[in-house]
Amino acid sequence: MLDSRSTEARYAEDGYVFPLDVLESHEAAELRADLEKAESELADDPERLVLLRAYPDRLLPSFDRLIRHPKLLEAASRILGPDLMVWSAGLFIKEANSPKIVSWHQDLTYWGLDDAEETTCWVALSDVSVASGAMKFVPGSHTQSAVDHIDTFSDNNLLTRGQEIAVDVDEADAVAVELAPGQASMHHGHLFHASGPNSTDDRRIGSAIRYIKASMKQQDGTKSLVAHVQGEDRWNNFKIASSPADRLQEADFELCRQDAQAKRHILYAGAEQQSGKRY
Repeated sequence: MLDSRSTEARYAEDGYVFPLDVLESHEAAELRADLEKAESELADDPERLVLLRAYPDRLLPSFDRLIRHPKLLEAASRILGPDLMVWSAGLFIKEANSPKIVSWHQDLTYWGLDDAEETTCWVALSDVSVASGAMKFVPGSHTQSAVDHIDTFSDNNLLTRGQEIAVDVDEADAVAVELAPGQASMHHGHLFHASGPNSTDDRRIGSAIRYIKASMKQQDGTKSLVAHVQGEDRWNNFKIASSPADRLQEADFELCRQDAQAKRHILYAGAEQQSGKRY
């Protein structure tokens, strides 16, 4: 049965909305090709390759255009209002026939932000199915606010600390978020979500674009590197990045290095080790 609720009503009740039609299939293919060309160019430079996957929007003009796509801005504005920043747009890639997973977690647990005025638009650049490791959402779980997590630092976990919710999650309650290339989902930062391994012969690629209200800030006063994508910034709580003038510029890599170091202190605060994978 077709869901007749508005985007705002579905998001308020369920904590997510999908699918959102953002890119045409050929546009998604072009974006993926640009990414994979950059990966190939950096294949012998692991440090820069890590930064590319964490900051594609700061290093590739094509991804900077993606985070500013009118359809994404319209969707995020319905939830957060007109003044928008992008806190990050990191890639979540599961290689073909990969055991890598993402454990049950909430996004905002370790980001060190002062509020929950955030929404993640997860844009698929490949076919995303249950077999390829699609995300799973627990409807309504965002209403529980932040819950305790434990750090596993598991080698098979794509999250920074291998963090997972320290309460039981009933898999029977989960909804699979299957997307075609160019489609997106949007979910609340407190929503319980996870994803399984990729058992297919293709990579599963998505960009998790984290939109925040411009009025938010890091609790410790750090001025994280963000993109100002819509509306006004009357608060000056972040370091605003300019759009990349060209692909893979050294000045942009240096900005990302500096931000990665700052975010490492935020993301690993209180952890027993600092050996995660994303920064």
